[in-house]
Amino acid sequence: MAMQLTRFTDLGLRTMMLLAAGDAADRRITTRSIAVGAGASENHIAKAVARLAELGMVNARRGRVGGLSLTEEGRTVSLGWLVRRLEGDAEVIDCDGGSPCPLIAGCRLRRVLAEAKEAFYRELDNHTLQDLTGSGLLPVVTIPLERITE
Repeated sequence: MAMQLTRFTDLGLRTMMLLAAGDAADRRITTRSIAVGAGASENHIAKAVARLAELGMVNARRGRVGGLSLTEEGRTVSLGWLVRRLEGDAEVIDCDGGSPCPLIAGCRLRRVLAEAKEAFYRELDNHTLQDLTGSGLLPVVTIPLERITE
């Protein structure tokens, strides 16, 4: 069995990485440009951006000169904290799905998988967005950024 993040979390992390990699000094990063860079629909990115803004990770300005930017918290947040908030607290395995499992009374699998999930998050707690985007060793996807015209 493989631990797999939801598409929502994946898009949230990609959004954060693209914002961190973009230089917003004279350009604006929009939901549309992130969608193109992440290969996703603008609607899905908008939902991820809304959640990231709610968590205090990004600032979103509307209007002709609007755009997205990371907050200071967004630059320094641990990946574990962020993934926990994007994923929610779902269990790795659904023991009650559909029909109850006949092994549930004596089964230790649920506990072992919950411990494995926490170990996964603890490892992510050791890393920040800067760890993913700050080294310059990996090529960053170029996203079409719109020039701000005043």
